[in-house]
Formats: sequence, C-alpha cells, structure tokens
Amino acid sequence: MLPWWTLFGSGAGWPLPVFVAGTAVFGCSLVSFPFLMFAGHGRQNDRAARVADTTLGVVWVLFSWSVLGGLLHLVLIGLGVGGADRARGVAVGVAAVAAVLLAWGHYEAMRLPRVKRLDVRIARLGKGLDGTRVVVLADTHYGPIDRARWSARVTEAVNALDADVVVHAGDIADGTPARRREQSAPLGTVGARLAKVYVTGNHEYFGEAQGWLDRMAELGWEPLHNRHVVVERGGDALVLAGVDDVTAESSGLAGHRANLMGALADADQDRPVLLVAHQPKFVGQAAAAGVDLQVSGHTHGGQIWPFNFLVRIDQPVVHGLSRHGERTQLYTSRGTGFWGPPFRVFAPSEITLLTLRADRKKR
Repeated sequence: MLPWWTLFGSGAGWPLPVFVAGTAVFGCSLVSFPFLMFAGHGRQNDRAARVADTTLGVVWVLFSWSVLGGLLHLVLIGLGVGGADRARGVAVGVAAVAAVLLAWGHYEAMRLPRVKRLDVRIARLGKGLDGTRVVVLADTHYGPIDRARWSARVTEAVNALDADVVVHAGDIADGTPARRREQSAPLGTVGARLAKVYVTGNHEYFGEAQGWLDRMAELGWEPLHNRHVVVERGGDALVLAGVDDVTAESSGLAGHRANLMGALADADQDRPVLLVAHQPKFVGQAAAAGVDLQVSGHTHGGQIWPFNFLVRIDQPVVHGLSRHGERTQLYTSRGTGFWGPPFRVFAPSEITLLTLRADRKKR
C-alpha cells in the first residue's frame, strides 16, 4: 500500500516502535475495512458504516498525497537534496498535509453549505417570469451520521432565500425513508411560492426509490416521476419536468426509468422547460428534446480532490453552468451534503440560488 510505503517503508528510518505501531494500524485497517463496509452498507449498521466511510476518506487523501510525495522524493533525489533525511522529510510532509486537509475537509463536509448565487438567462422565458428564484438542493445523502440538526439549518437557509421554486435533484439519502425519517423531516418546512419538486437519484435505487417518492409527497413536495408541472407568474408559464435517474431501469423496479418523452408528454412546446435530472450526462437527451435548462447534481464537484478528474471521465461537467447545443444550458451542483467519507476537500458544498432572467430582446 502506497501510503504505508511513503510513511514507513521508504527508508524514513523511524524508531522500531513507531514503525511497528504504524504498520499495525495500516494492517488492521486493511483487514477490517471490507468487513466494516459489508456490515455498514450491506447489513445497515450505521456505526460500522461511519468507521468504514471515514477510513475510506483517510486512505484516499493519504494515497493522493503519497503519490505527490513520491514524485517530490524523486525530484529531490535527482537534485541531490535532502540526503539521509530525505525520506523522513517527505513522510512527515505527507502526514502533515493529509492531517490538515482531513481536519479542514471534515469541517467543510459538516458545515452549513454556503449559498451560491447565479443568474441564468433563458431566451424563451417570458417577461412575467423574469427574476424567478430557483433554489437547488442536491445530494443531501442523509445517512449513517445523524444530521437532523444540519438538515434543519439547511431548510432555514433555503427559506431565507425567498424561493419561487425549490428543487431537490436526487440522492436524498443512503438508507430507507424509515431509517432516515428524522433527518428528512425538516424538508417538510421548506416553503416556495410556486412549487417544490424532487427527482430520484441513483442512491435511491440502492434502497427504496418508490418509498422516497412517497415520503417527499408526504412532506409536501411534487415528485417528478417522469412527469411535469406548470408554474405561472405574471401571465407567463414555465414547465418544470423531472425524470428518474439513468440507473432506474437497471434497478428492476417496475415503472422506473429515465423517460423524458413521458415527462414532457402534453407539455406546450412553446413554453420554456426546466428539467431536473440527477446526473449531468442526461443533458444529451435534454438538448435533443430542446430543454432550456437542466439542473443536476450527482458529481459532488469531486468531493475529495483529485477525484474530480475521475468524475469527469463519466460526466460531461463536474460543476457549474455550461451550454450544450444551441438552446440547452446545464447547471451542475456540487451538492448540499456528502456521500460516504465525511470530508470535502477543494469541493465545497452548496445551496444554489438560480435567478432566471428573460431575454433582453423581450423586455
């Protein structure tokens, strides 16, 4: 394992007790990790899941910086710098950087997300809808760490934004509605003048996707299960459509699949469309259908650097506003919560406020 080699096995020359203790910690972690993951996420033991997820995050950060430390070590060798203490210096540096990033990353994961504000100009938006405020939540991932208080603070922050529309773009939780009932309860207090809409993410299909659709309806949200609603303001209308996650069909759950044609059935084709689809890669279908704006999550902005580079292999965008084709724009949220490891490194969480703006030519 590269982190062990960087910290203890590369000639750092630690005293024997330090070497033995470090090796024992790595060895125990390596042996116990698969059992903790199975107990935590297979058998739904939240305590085991917390330990396994934290271990995963620590190992990822150590691995990433061990790679960089190894490259630095080679450079120092080539320059003839450091001498006998070179390996120990690199080991101390990697350990120090990892410790700082893990502490900071845990704070970033657990804090109230900052509000990211952005104007989005939509050519077909009527003047009556100019200034419509759309608040986006995504990837709350209520899970093994009880974040009921955090959830309540998030809803308070959302309500302070005075939204016309509130969107939850999926991955609401890791676990069933019954297990995450207390954490999801504050969503029932979210207010919006025109609509509150929700679509399933891929993580709902690891548990009870239909149960989450029912739970959100119970909390006063509109589940957009391959359907749409129309909102109006100032004499103009906007189609709010939503589709199931792209993994829904492979889940085997009857009636679940990403069905854009079904979501837009009977919608007035002259009205602008805001589509909620959990994964950014659905934007190809959205662009082909002439959707004006797709709102997505899923990527977490990478969550723990440098995982964002791996996310980019699977998704067209990691975060932010992008254009696809002549009409379609895509906003990809970094997510409001976190998945698994309770860390966010160089990928801050967000509550997003999108202000829709009409084309200047129509004003």
